[in-house]
Amino acid sequence: MIPTIIIYIFIQIVYVSTSRQLKRLESVSRSPIYSHFQESIQGASTIRAYGRRDQFIKASELKVDLNQICYYPSVISNRWLATRLEFIGNVITFFAALFAVLSRETIDGGKVGLSVTYALSVTQTLHWLIRMSSEVETNIVAVERIKEYTETPQEAPWDLPNTKPQTIGIVGRTGAGKSSLTLGLFRIIEAAGGNITIDGINISKIGLHDLRSCLTIIPQDPVLFSGTLRMNLDPFNYHSDEKVWSALEHAHLKNFVSTLSSGLQHSISEGGDNLSVGQRQLVCLARALLRKTRVLVLDEATAAVDLETDDLIQQTIRQKFVGCTVLTIAHRLNTIMDYSKVMVLDKGEIKEFESPGTLLKNKNSIFHGMAKDAGLV
Repeated sequence: MIPTIIIYIFIQIVYVSTSRQLKRLESVSRSPIYSHFQESIQGASTIRAYGRRDQFIKASELKVDLNQICYYPSVISNRWLATRLEFIGNVITFFAALFAVLSRETIDGGKVGLSVTYALSVTQTLHWLIRMSSEVETNIVAVERIKEYTETPQEAPWDLPNTKPQTIGIVGRTGAGKSSLTLGLFRIIEAAGGNITIDGINISKIGLHDLRSCLTIIPQDPVLFSGTLRMNLDPFNYHSDEKVWSALEHAHLKNFVSTLSSGLQHSISEGGDNLSVGQRQLVCLARALLRKTRVLVLDEATAAVDLETDDLIQQTIRQKFVGCTVLTIAHRLNTIMDYSKVMVLDKGEIKEFESPGTLLKNKNSIFHGMAKDAGLV
Protein backbone atom coordinates (compact mmCIF):
# COMPACT_ATOMS: atom_id res chain seq x y z
CA MET A 1 0.00 0.00 0.00
CA ILE A 2 2.85 2.42 0.76
CA PRO A 3 4.37 2.32 -2.78
CA THR A 4 0.86 2.46 -4.21
CA ILE A 5 -0.04 5.58 -2.21
CA ILE A 6 3.22 7.23 -3.32
CA ILE A 7 2.31 6.50 -6.96
CA TYR A 8 -1.19 7.90 -6.39
CA ILE A 9 0.24 11.13 -4.98
CA PHE A 10 2.74 11.48 -7.84
CA ILE A 11 0.01 11.00 -10.46
CA GLN A 12 -2.21 13.54 -8.72
CA ILE A 13 0.56 16.17 -8.61
CA VAL A 14 1.33 15.73 -12.30
CA TYR A 15 -2.34 15.77 -13.32
CA VAL A 16 -3.41 18.74 -11.17
CA SER A 17 -0.57 21.01 -12.26
CA THR A 18 -1.37 20.27 -15.91
CA SER A 19 -5.16 20.28 -15.81
CA ARG A 20 -5.24 23.55 -13.84
CA GLN A 21 -3.34 25.38 -16.57
CA LEU A 22 -5.48 23.77 -19.27
CA LYS A 23 -8.62 24.87 -17.39
CA ARG A 24 -7.33 28.46 -17.28
CA LEU A 25 -6.78 28.44 -21.04
CA GLU A 26 -10.21 26.90 -21.66
CA SER A 27 -11.95 29.45 -19.42
CA VAL A 28 -10.20 32.40 -21.03
CA SER A 29 -11.07 31.19 -24.53
CA ARG A 30 -14.72 30.45 -23.62
CA SER A 31 -15.68 33.98 -22.48
CA PRO A 32 -15.27 35.59 -25.96
CA ILE A 33 -17.75 33.06 -27.39
CA TYR A 34 -20.56 34.31 -25.14
CA SER A 35 -19.62 37.96 -25.64
CA HIS A 36 -19.57 37.62 -29.42
CA PHE A 37 -22.85 35.69 -29.42
CA GLN A 38 -24.55 38.36 -27.30
CA GLU A 39 -23.23 41.15 -29.54
CA SER A 40 -24.43 39.29 -32.64
CA ILE A 41 -27.94 38.83 -31.21
CA GLN A 42 -28.21 42.50 -30.21
CA GLY A 43 -26.92 43.73 -33.56
CA ALA A 44 -28.67 41.14 -35.73
CA SER A 45 -30.63 43.74 -37.71
CA THR A 46 -27.49 45.74 -38.47
CA ILE A 47 -25.55 42.62 -39.43
CA ARG A 48 -28.27 41.55 -41.86
CA ALA A 49 -28.66 45.07 -43.22
CA TYR A 50 -24.97 45.23 -44.19
CA GLY A 51 -24.84 41.61 -45.37
CA ARG A 52 -22.23 40.58 -42.81
CA ARG A 53 -23.82 37.33 -41.64
CA ASP A 54 -21.06 35.11 -43.04
CA GLN A 55 -18.39 37.28 -41.43
CA PHE A 56 -19.96 37.02 -37.97
CA ILE A 57 -20.65 33.30 -38.37
CA LYS A 58 -17.01 32.77 -39.33
CA ALA A 59 -15.83 34.83 -36.36
CA SER A 60 -18.03 32.77 -34.02
CA GLU A 61 -16.72 29.51 -35.47
CA LEU A 62 -13.12 30.66 -35.04
CA LYS A 63 -13.75 31.47 -31.39
CA VAL A 64 -15.40 28.07 -30.84
CA ASP A 65 -12.50 26.33 -32.61
CA LEU A 66 -10.00 28.13 -30.39
CA ASN A 67 -11.96 27.07 -27.33
CA GLN A 68 -12.03 23.45 -28.53
CA ILE A 69 -8.27 23.57 -29.09
CA CYS A 70 -7.94 24.40 -25.39
CA TYR A 71 -10.71 22.04 -24.26
CA TYR A 72 -9.52 18.91 -26.09
CA PRO A 73 -6.22 18.60 -24.14
CA SER A 74 -8.25 18.96 -20.95
CA VAL A 75 -10.36 15.95 -21.94
CA ILE A 76 -7.23 14.00 -22.89
CA SER A 77 -5.59 14.74 -19.54
CA ASN A 78 -8.76 13.51 -17.82
CA ARG A 79 -8.54 10.25 -19.72
CA TRP A 80 -4.83 10.05 -18.84
CA LEU A 81 -5.72 10.21 -15.16
CA ALA A 82 -8.54 7.68 -15.48
CA THR A 83 -6.30 5.16 -17.28
CA ARG A 84 -3.59 5.27 -14.64
CA LEU A 85 -5.99 5.17 -11.72
CA GLU A 86 -7.72 2.14 -13.20
CA PHE A 87 -4.36 0.48 -13.80
CA ILE A 88 -3.22 0.98 -10.19
CA GLY A 89 -6.60 -0.22 -8.94
CA ASN A 90 -6.31 -3.37 -11.04
CA VAL A 91 -2.78 -3.92 -9.69
CA ILE A 92 -4.05 -3.76 -6.09
CA THR A 93 -6.88 -6.19 -6.85
CA PHE A 94 -4.47 -8.48 -8.72
CA PHE A 95 -2.04 -8.70 -5.80
CA ALA A 96 -4.87 -9.26 -3.34
CA ALA A 97 -6.03 -12.19 -5.44
CA LEU A 98 -2.43 -13.39 -5.97
CA PHE A 99 -1.63 -13.45 -2.27
CA ALA A 100 -4.91 -15.29 -1.65
CA VAL A 101 -3.91 -17.96 -4.16
CA LEU A 102 -0.38 -18.28 -2.75
CA SER A 103 -1.83 -18.67 0.75
CA ARG A 104 -4.69 -20.98 -0.28
CA GLU A 105 -3.56 -23.72 2.09
CA THR A 106 -3.39 -21.51 5.16
CA ILE A 107 -6.29 -19.11 4.63
CA ASP A 108 -10.00 -19.81 4.56
CA GLY A 109 -12.40 -18.71 1.84
CA GLY A 110 -14.09 -16.01 3.92
CA LYS A 111 -10.86 -14.09 4.38
CA VAL A 112 -10.08 -14.39 0.68
CA GLY A 113 -13.46 -12.93 -0.23
CA LEU A 114 -13.04 -10.16 2.35
CA SER A 115 -9.55 -9.34 1.03
CA VAL A 116 -10.60 -9.11 -2.62
CA THR A 117 -13.78 -7.18 -1.76
CA TYR A 118 -11.90 -4.60 0.29
CA ALA A 119 -9.24 -4.32 -2.42
CA LEU A 120 -11.98 -3.33 -4.87
CA SER A 121 -13.59 -1.00 -2.32
CA VAL A 122 -10.34 0.72 -1.38
CA THR A 123 -9.52 1.15 -5.07
CA GLN A 124 -12.85 2.88 -5.73
CA THR A 125 -12.40 5.09 -2.64
CA LEU A 126 -8.90 6.10 -3.71
CA HIS A 127 -10.18 6.82 -7.22
CA TRP A 128 -12.90 9.04 -5.80
CA LEU A 129 -10.46 10.80 -3.44
CA ILE A 130 -7.91 11.55 -6.16
CA ARG A 131 -10.53 12.65 -8.69
CA MET A 132 -12.46 14.90 -6.29
CA SER A 133 -9.32 16.59 -4.98
CA SER A 134 -8.21 17.12 -8.58
CA GLU A 135 -11.63 18.52 -9.54
CA VAL A 136 -11.46 20.98 -6.66
CA GLU A 137 -8.00 22.14 -7.74
CA THR A 138 -9.14 22.46 -11.36
CA ASN A 139 -12.45 24.23 -10.71
CA ILE A 140 -10.84 26.66 -8.28
CA VAL A 141 -9.74 28.46 -11.47
CA ALA A 142 -13.24 29.97 -11.56
CA VAL A 143 -12.67 31.39 -8.08
CA GLU A 144 -9.34 32.81 -9.28
CA ARG A 145 -11.13 34.65 -12.08
CA ILE A 146 -13.72 36.05 -9.68
CA LYS A 147 -10.90 37.13 -7.34
CA GLU A 148 -9.22 39.00 -10.21
CA TYR A 149 -12.47 40.82 -10.98
CA THR A 150 -12.99 41.75 -7.33
CA GLU A 151 -9.46 43.15 -7.13
CA THR A 152 -9.89 45.29 -10.25
CA PRO A 153 -9.80 49.02 -9.38
CA GLN A 154 -13.41 50.06 -8.94
CA GLU A 155 -15.30 53.27 -9.53
CA ALA A 156 -15.36 55.66 -6.60
CA PRO A 157 -18.13 55.40 -3.96
CA TRP A 158 -21.54 56.71 -4.99
CA ASP A 159 -22.08 58.72 -1.82
CA LEU A 160 -19.75 60.23 0.71
CA PRO A 161 -20.80 62.31 3.73
CA ASN A 162 -19.94 65.95 4.43
CA THR A 163 -19.64 67.22 0.85
CA LYS A 164 -20.35 70.71 -0.48
CA PRO A 165 -21.85 72.13 -3.69
CA GLN A 166 -19.22 73.10 -6.26
CA THR A 167 -18.51 75.72 -9.00
CA ILE A 168 -15.79 76.12 -11.63
CA GLY A 169 -15.04 78.79 -14.24
CA ILE A 170 -13.47 77.72 -17.53
CA VAL A 171 -14.34 77.77 -21.25
CA GLY A 172 -12.87 75.30 -23.71
CA ARG A 173 -12.76 75.14 -27.49
CA THR A 174 -12.03 72.69 -30.26
CA GLY A 175 -8.64 71.09 -29.78
CA ALA A 176 -6.83 68.02 -28.55
CA GLY A 177 -7.82 66.96 -25.07
CA LYS A 178 -11.30 68.52 -24.98
CA SER A 179 -13.24 65.33 -24.45
CA SER A 180 -10.65 64.01 -22.01
CA LEU A 181 -11.09 67.19 -19.97
CA THR A 182 -14.84 66.55 -19.80
CA LEU A 183 -14.38 62.88 -18.92
CA GLY A 184 -11.96 63.86 -16.18
CA LEU A 185 -14.38 66.45 -14.81
CA PHE A 186 -17.16 63.87 -14.52
CA ARG A 187 -14.62 61.27 -13.34
CA ILE A 188 -15.58 58.87 -16.12
CA ILE A 189 -11.82 58.45 -16.21
CA GLU A 190 -9.72 59.18 -13.15
CA ALA A 191 -6.85 61.66 -13.31
CA ALA A 192 -3.53 59.95 -14.05
CA GLY A 193 -1.73 62.63 -12.06
CA GLY A 194 -2.46 65.77 -10.11
CA ASN A 195 -6.06 66.57 -9.20
CA ILE A 196 -9.12 68.58 -10.21
CA THR A 197 -10.44 70.97 -7.60
CA ILE A 198 -13.76 72.83 -7.52
CA ASP A 199 -14.09 75.52 -4.87
CA GLY A 200 -10.93 74.13 -3.33
CA ILE A 201 -12.46 70.65 -3.07
CA ASN A 202 -10.62 67.75 -4.68
CA ILE A 203 -13.32 66.02 -6.72
CA SER A 204 -11.62 62.64 -6.26
CA LYS A 205 -12.43 62.85 -2.54
CA ILE A 206 -16.21 63.13 -2.90
CA GLY A 207 -18.88 60.67 -4.01
CA LEU A 208 -19.68 60.30 -7.69
CA HIS A 209 -23.36 60.96 -7.03
CA ASP A 210 -22.61 64.25 -5.28
CA LEU A 211 -20.18 65.29 -8.01
CA ARG A 212 -22.30 64.40 -11.02
CA SER A 213 -25.51 65.75 -9.50
CA CYS A 214 -23.83 69.17 -9.49
CA LEU A 215 -22.81 68.94 -13.15
CA THR A 216 -24.96 68.95 -16.29
CA ILE A 217 -23.76 68.13 -19.78
CA ILE A 218 -25.36 68.70 -23.17
CA PRO A 219 -23.40 66.30 -25.41
CA GLN A 220 -22.64 66.60 -29.09
CA ASP A 221 -24.71 63.50 -29.81
CA PRO A 222 -28.06 63.96 -28.02
CA VAL A 223 -28.90 60.95 -25.85
CA LEU A 224 -32.54 59.84 -25.65
CA PHE A 225 -33.96 56.59 -24.30
CA SER A 226 -36.85 54.42 -25.33
CA GLY A 227 -39.87 55.61 -23.35
CA THR A 228 -42.04 58.67 -22.97
CA LEU A 229 -40.92 62.23 -23.57
CA ARG A 230 -41.52 63.08 -19.91
CA MET A 231 -39.35 60.18 -18.77
CA ASN A 232 -36.53 61.47 -20.97
CA LEU A 233 -36.89 64.96 -19.51
CA ASP A 234 -37.35 63.94 -15.86
CA PRO A 235 -36.25 60.29 -15.43
CA PHE A 236 -36.65 60.26 -11.63
CA ASN A 237 -39.91 62.24 -11.60
CA TYR A 238 -38.48 65.03 -9.44
CA HIS A 239 -40.39 67.88 -11.10
CA SER A 240 -44.04 68.74 -11.66
CA ASP A 241 -45.66 68.93 -15.09
CA GLU A 242 -45.69 72.72 -14.84
CA LYS A 243 -41.91 72.85 -14.50
CA VAL A 244 -41.52 70.38 -17.36
CA TRP A 245 -43.71 72.52 -19.64
CA SER A 246 -41.76 75.61 -18.55
CA ALA A 247 -38.49 73.92 -19.49
CA LEU A 248 -39.93 72.94 -22.87
CA GLU A 249 -41.02 76.54 -23.44
CA HIS A 250 -37.57 77.91 -22.66
CA ALA A 251 -36.06 75.22 -24.90
CA HIS A 252 -38.38 76.33 -27.75
CA LEU A 253 -40.08 72.94 -27.86
CA LYS A 254 -43.44 73.76 -26.28
CA ASN A 255 -45.21 74.41 -29.59
CA PHE A 256 -43.94 71.16 -31.05
CA VAL A 257 -44.93 69.07 -28.01
CA SER A 258 -48.35 70.75 -27.90
CA THR A 259 -49.08 69.45 -31.40
CA LEU A 260 -48.41 65.85 -30.33
CA SER A 261 -51.52 63.86 -29.54
CA SER A 262 -49.96 62.33 -26.42
CA GLY A 263 -48.15 65.45 -25.24
CA LEU A 264 -45.60 64.65 -22.57
CA GLN A 265 -46.53 60.98 -22.86
CA HIS A 266 -45.39 60.91 -26.49
CA SER A 267 -43.46 57.69 -27.12
CA ILE A 268 -39.78 58.13 -27.97
CA SER A 269 -38.17 55.34 -29.97
CA GLU A 270 -34.76 53.90 -29.14
CA GLY A 271 -32.18 56.66 -29.51
CA GLY A 272 -34.91 59.18 -30.36
CA ASP A 273 -35.05 58.13 -34.00
CA ASN A 274 -38.58 59.52 -34.39
CA LEU A 275 -37.28 63.05 -33.65
CA SER A 276 -34.96 65.20 -35.72
CA VAL A 277 -31.39 65.85 -34.57
CA GLY A 278 -32.28 69.43 -33.68
CA GLN A 279 -35.33 68.36 -31.68
CA ARG A 280 -33.27 65.77 -29.79
CA GLN A 281 -30.71 68.43 -28.95
CA LEU A 282 -33.45 70.76 -27.68
CA VAL A 283 -34.82 67.93 -25.52
CA CYS A 284 -31.36 67.61 -23.96
CA LEU A 285 -31.39 71.37 -23.41
CA ALA A 286 -34.79 71.14 -21.69
CA ARG A 287 -33.43 68.34 -19.51
CA ALA A 288 -30.52 70.60 -18.52
CA LEU A 289 -32.94 73.44 -17.74
CA LEU A 290 -34.88 71.17 -15.40
CA ARG A 291 -31.74 70.17 -13.48
CA LYS A 292 -30.34 73.74 -13.42
CA THR A 293 -27.03 72.86 -11.80
CA ARG A 294 -24.34 75.44 -11.11
CA VAL A 295 -21.97 73.91 -13.69
CA LEU A 296 -23.02 73.30 -17.30
CA VAL A 297 -20.82 71.51 -19.84
CA LEU A 298 -21.52 71.82 -23.58
CA ASP A 299 -19.49 69.22 -25.43
CA GLU A 300 -19.78 70.67 -28.95
CA ALA A 301 -23.51 70.59 -28.29
CA THR A 302 -24.38 72.55 -31.46
CA ALA A 303 -22.00 70.80 -33.85
CA ALA A 304 -24.69 68.61 -35.41
CA VAL A 305 -27.52 71.16 -35.62
CA ASP A 306 -28.37 73.97 -38.00
CA LEU A 307 -27.55 77.62 -37.34
CA GLU A 308 -31.11 78.44 -36.31
CA THR A 309 -31.17 75.75 -33.65
CA ASP A 310 -27.68 76.80 -32.60
CA ASP A 311 -28.89 80.36 -32.04
CA LEU A 312 -31.87 79.11 -30.00
CA ILE A 313 -29.63 77.02 -27.75
CA GLN A 314 -27.09 79.81 -27.25
CA GLN A 315 -29.86 82.34 -26.54
CA THR A 316 -31.44 80.09 -23.91
CA ILE A 317 -28.10 79.34 -22.26
CA ARG A 318 -27.29 83.05 -21.95
CA GLN A 319 -30.71 83.81 -20.46
CA LYS A 320 -31.36 80.85 -18.18
CA PHE A 321 -27.88 79.96 -16.95
CA VAL A 322 -26.93 83.39 -15.64
CA GLY A 323 -24.80 82.89 -12.53
CA CYS A 324 -23.82 79.37 -13.59
CA THR A 325 -20.41 78.25 -14.77
CA VAL A 326 -20.55 77.25 -18.43
CA LEU A 327 -17.84 75.09 -19.99
CA THR A 328 -18.15 75.10 -23.75
CA ILE A 329 -16.19 72.91 -26.13
CA ALA A 330 -16.82 75.15 -29.13
CA HIS A 331 -17.53 73.99 -32.66
CA ARG A 332 -18.30 77.49 -33.93
CA LEU A 333 -15.99 80.18 -32.54
CA ASN A 334 -18.66 82.87 -32.75
CA THR A 335 -20.58 81.15 -29.93
CA ILE A 336 -17.82 81.88 -27.39
CA MET A 337 -16.76 85.38 -28.47
CA ASP A 338 -18.61 86.94 -25.52
CA TYR A 339 -17.29 84.43 -22.98
CA SER A 340 -15.08 85.60 -20.13
CA LYS A 341 -12.22 83.21 -20.84
CA VAL A 342 -11.04 81.02 -23.70
CA MET A 343 -8.79 78.02 -23.13
CA VAL A 344 -6.81 76.89 -26.17
CA LEU A 345 -5.68 73.28 -25.96
CA ASP A 346 -3.03 71.66 -28.15
CA LYS A 347 -1.91 68.05 -27.75
CA GLY A 348 -3.47 67.88 -24.32
CA GLU A 349 -1.75 71.02 -23.02
CA ILE A 350 -3.12 74.48 -22.26
CA LYS A 351 -1.44 76.85 -24.68
CA GLU A 352 -3.55 79.95 -24.09
CA PHE A 353 -5.99 80.98 -21.39
CA GLU A 354 -7.30 84.52 -21.64
CA SER A 355 -10.37 86.52 -22.57
CA PRO A 356 -11.36 86.39 -26.27
CA GLY A 357 -10.66 90.09 -26.74
CA THR A 358 -7.13 89.81 -25.35
CA LEU A 359 -6.34 86.80 -27.52
CA LEU A 360 -7.73 88.46 -30.66
CA LYS A 361 -5.51 91.48 -30.10
CA ASN A 362 -2.47 89.21 -30.16
CA LYS A 363 -2.02 88.37 -33.84
CA ASN A 364 0.48 85.66 -32.98
CA SER A 365 -1.96 83.75 -30.78
CA ILE A 366 -3.40 80.39 -31.82
CA PHE A 367 -6.90 81.67 -31.17
CA HIS A 368 -6.38 84.66 -33.49
CA GLY A 369 -5.30 82.30 -36.25
CA MET A 370 -8.39 80.12 -35.77
CA ALA A 371 -10.66 83.15 -35.71
CA LYS A 372 -9.03 84.39 -38.91
CA ASP A 373 -9.61 81.02 -40.59
CA ALA A 374 -13.26 81.18 -39.49
CA GLY A 375 -13.62 84.65 -41.01
CA LEU A 376 -14.29 86.34 -37.68
CA VAL A 377 -11.36 88.81 -37.96
